[in-house]
Amino acid sequence: MSVILSCENVVKRFTLKPVLEGVTCYVEENARIGIVGINGTGKSTFLKIAAGIEEMDEGTIQRRSGLTIACLPQMPDYREHRTAWEQVLLDAPKNVGTIEMYEAVSALMQMGIRDAEADVAAMSGGQKKRVAMAAALIRPVDLLILDEPTNHLDAATVQMLEERLSGIRGALLMVTHDRYFLDRICTSIYELDKGRLFIHEGSYSVYLEEKAARLENENAQARKRSAILRKELAWIRRGAQARSTKQKARIERFETLSAMRGPQQDAQLTLESAGRRLGRKIIECEGISLTLGGRRLFDNFTYTVLRDERMAIVGPNGCGKTSLLSVLTGERSPDTGTVTIGDTVKIGYFRQEFPEIPENVRVIDYLRDIAEYVETRDGRLSASQMLERFLFPMDVQLTPVSRLSGGERRRLYLCGILMEAPNVLVLDEPTNDLDISTLEILENYLEDFEGAVLTVSHDRYFVDRVTNRLFAFEDGQIVQYACSFSDYLLAMEQAAEEKKKPAENENEQGRRKREHQRELRMTFREAQDYREIDGRLAALNARLEELDREMARHASDYVRLTEMTAEKEKTTAELEAAEERWLYLTDLAERIENSKAKA
Repeated sequence: MSVILSCENVVKRFTLKPVLEGVTCYVEENARIGIVGINGTGKSTFLKIAAGIEEMDEGTIQRRSGLTIACLPQMPDYREHRTAWEQVLLDAPKNVGTIEMYEAVSALMQMGIRDAEADVAAMSGGQKKRVAMAAALIRPVDLLILDEPTNHLDAATVQMLEERLSGIRGALLMVTHDRYFLDRICTSIYELDKGRLFIHEGSYSVYLEEKAARLENENAQARKRSAILRKELAWIRRGAQARSTKQKARIERFETLSAMRGPQQDAQLTLESAGRRLGRKIIECEGISLTLGGRRLFDNFTYTVLRDERMAIVGPNGCGKTSLLSVLTGERSPDTGTVTIGDTVKIGYFRQEFPEIPENVRVIDYLRDIAEYVETRDGRLSASQMLERFLFPMDVQLTPVSRLSGGERRRLYLCGILMEAPNVLVLDEPTNDLDISTLEILENYLEDFEGAVLTVSHDRYFVDRVTNRLFAFEDGQIVQYACSFSDYLLAMEQAAEEKKKPAENENEQGRRKREHQRELRMTFREAQDYREIDGRLAALNARLEELDREMARHASDYVRLTEMTAEKEKTTAELEAAEERWLYLTDLAERIENSKAKA
């Protein structure tokens, strides 16, 4: 295949340190390239340079003569009052000929925008993204450049986009954090790391395997170099006289090895739960309903949030997911019903549209305004130490917020929320604009978080990984499911296919649909908990018995008795939570077995 775009030794600086440093790559016809890397490594900048939107400082870019390019920005900014179809005509690639109104309307319809006359400035983030996507996909181009195409899109639209991109002609160059999307669409992965570009041929799964092997090889080389250094150092310390050529060569070799840098481990975002006490009552809602703009979003919803809740709220854009969160957190009153929040609950609310941070404020000052210190399992951490754990080194902490990328600002916002030491986390689209590395660490943190987690997200991988209960908006009702998000979407897709088929036997179809919707399976976390729960219950009961014996022996030691009483209360609370978890998992396991037996 011929090369349609070549980048050689591309350098881009925003400060003295290059964001892109000698990047070289070649894009061929029909390539499917996904770009990954932590926020701030220059992914969006690289896309803009490739598209010709931004200039580089050094290097060369060559595009094939007559190359047609369409570009989707990460954050479409529509402030002017234009209709949706007018915006599509304005944003459509100028190198594919004149776009007609009927083409714009048709493209909008394909992206789920039914009202082509709607004011784009008044649209939600997801609707604006669909308008921008319609403009980018309105006609075939040689190179399609997409920056975070799945942000703000619901799961159904993401699936539709997957199908659309799988069949396009021409090359694809995109940045995305959606790992399922990345794995299914891309056949090459470009990783930007500290200004350098690493190219991996194959899917995202292949990239993960190759990166693991690369890091392992680098560590092996470092261990080998360390062993050589120890030998050379021992020889130097024995008092080698640098007179012979051989001796000089050994000294020079030692100096060369010493100057070499070892493998640079990726900076990791480490989060620790602050351990704020959480009582038995978390959030209880009874018969709540809400109507906005004359439309009933949900009706007669009743649920009690448990201490270790891992709840995902899913549904199409505009169905009322964020509104439900605002009611559950007490920010909005329901039309009917009641919401009761426990006295010990401290909510950390990560909003989809987070508040603007003044750009002239230094990063460290933003966090210090929230709290100077936070208590964690590792002890007390200062605001500066917390920022370091969130991948903000000291030189970045002293810079103004204006120098941060969109993803870095979102990471800073998350850091500020956790600095408040919440015991209930409410996350509204947390995966938007966060890089994959940060998401992986956040997922690990949520697995060990000592409290409840309620999230709204369209990221299938994220929801599959961190939640064990789904609440889906379906036809104005909120329906509960105990299955993974991927299985739920598959069931909904197959149910929709069933509706399209001729009704050969309506009763049989209904039975099959109901059985499929009831199909259950444990998530990874549930399966792990189910294997370990009996041992945990036994250990907690044994510890309570041991505490009773110790309290009897130390009845006259007031200080020791106080400590053991506090530990007994904590252990009892852990036992109660574990018993609730055991009841849920045992019931789920029995339903799964019954479902298999019927099948």
